[in-house]
Amino acid sequence: MIWLMLATLAVVFVVGFRVLTSSSRRAIKRLSERLSVTPMPIESMIDQMGKKQGDEFLHYLERPNEAHLQNAAQVLLIWQVAVVDGSESNLLYWHRQMQKARLAAPVTDAQIRLALSFLREIEPDINDLNSFQHRYNQLFMPQDGVTWLH
Repeated sequence: MIWLMLATLAVVFVVGFRVLTSSSRRAIKRLSERLSVTPMPIESMIDQMGKKQGDEFLHYLERPNEAHLQNAAQVLLIWQVAVVDGSESNLLYWHRQMQKARLAAPVTDAQIRLALSFLREIEPDINDLNSFQHRYNQLFMPQDGVTWLH
């Protein structure tokens, strides 16, 4: 009889946990599937953001429109290349993932500010982020007078 009560309690706990975290898991899954990456880099970034900023990022990512997905992907790109690993191979890898997902676009000043707001707990250097923005846009974005608005 006790084992039945313990099993019921375990099932209720597991189901409750899954229900409470389903929207965040769906949001992370949406971005990871779009970029063809495991959820690990996204979850790692969210963990490093801190509780409040991580929740803000998840709420931002849960929004259904493409612009929010684009900006969330750019924040992940900024995190992965400007904060975690600035190597050329990592930059190329993440750019390829963005291209495959049809999310490759110039990194804008607004996206740098968005990344700064989500990553404020780890206090990234604005000069490093601006250097990354310049480097990324010079390497991967056309310079033929096309104006990008985002």
